[in-house]
Amino acid sequence: MAKPNEHVTGRAKGGKAKNALMTPEQRKEQALKMVAAKKELATLPRATHTGTLRLIDKEIPCAVLEDGTRVLTQSDFMEAMGMYYSGWISTNTPDDSSLAPAEIPHFLAQKSLIPFINKHLGHLQNIVLKYRTEKGTTAHGIKAEIIPSICDIYIDADKDGSLGKRQKQIAQQAMLLMRALAHVGIVALVDEATGYQNDRARDELAKILEAFVAKELQPWVKTFPSDFYEQMFRLRELPFPTNGVKRPQYFGHLTNDVIYRRLAPGIWKELKEQAEKDERGRLKHHLHRKLTIDIGHPKLKELVISVTTIMKLSDQWSDFKNKLDRVYPAYNETMLLPFDLEGDSGKGM
Repeated sequence: MAKPNEHVTGRAKGGKAKNALMTPEQRKEQALKMVAAKKELATLPRATHTGTLRLIDKEIPCAVLEDGTRVLTQSDFMEAMGMYYSGWISTNTPDDSSLAPAEIPHFLAQKSLIPFINKHLGHLQNIVLKYRTEKGTTAHGIKAEIIPSICDIYIDADKDGSLGKRQKQIAQQAMLLMRALAHVGIVALVDEATGYQNDRARDELAKILEAFVAKELQPWVKTFPSDFYEQMFRLRELPFPTNGVKRPQYFGHLTNDVIYRRLAPGIWKELKEQAEKDERGRLKHHLHRKLTIDIGHPKLKELVISVTTIMKLSDQWSDFKNKLDRVYPAYNETMLLPFDLEGDSGKGM
């Protein structure tokens, strides 16, 4: 007959053995701790992207959390920098007036560093945060954007002559890291390492489209002042009609180019895809009727006014386009021009 725990191996076997030595009160206390730990884990921000940074010839795991916070794993960052846990903080109460306002992590808890922590990190409430990894475990991370400030703490303390031999080695690593970050930001490095930059671009585009493009067709209101078209006629060297609103058909393509492609990322493409067309392929409604009343339409009117002003300051269409491209460059979207506009001379047709 099999004995208890006979088929239990590894950590489970050790756990059962430890549990068997506990009193009922101790087992109850352990169970309550486990429940509390699960509840805390559920509240922690979750890592949505993970990767590995190579800094000062060391590999440091990093992550982007669901709220956009970028973190480096604390233990791996400490190892890369040659940092160590200090027992100094355990003998000093949080009420000690020499302590920084931030909750000082143990790897910064040397008395010689306190003045420099106050200087560089004193405005923070916490320096290390807990988060939930993609695998569902708890981890401790350091916010990526404060890594340079941590380096500054050691560099300044070294200049002040406040560091011991072992701390000086950390200061040297800090200097190497700061040099490595001199040409590219730590946030950008984390985004690249985790692949977050691609999803971030998609998320940001979705937010822009939601803010600018309305779900329903909006009532028509006059959006393009007569000044706008009068200046367009002038720059295209065409007589401006004073007895009507009829314009050359290709003016619609010009308007897409000088206005909608420069309004916000993805807007022109989205408006074009949502626009209904008749059997001849012509739009059934003006594009601006699909812009939101609170954001999209006001931004469009602001842009139209600015572009009209640039037109007034220009002598020729090519001159206007050069100025426009400098002030309001088109977002990176390919625009297929009709055959008539290929090799556009800038004059009327």
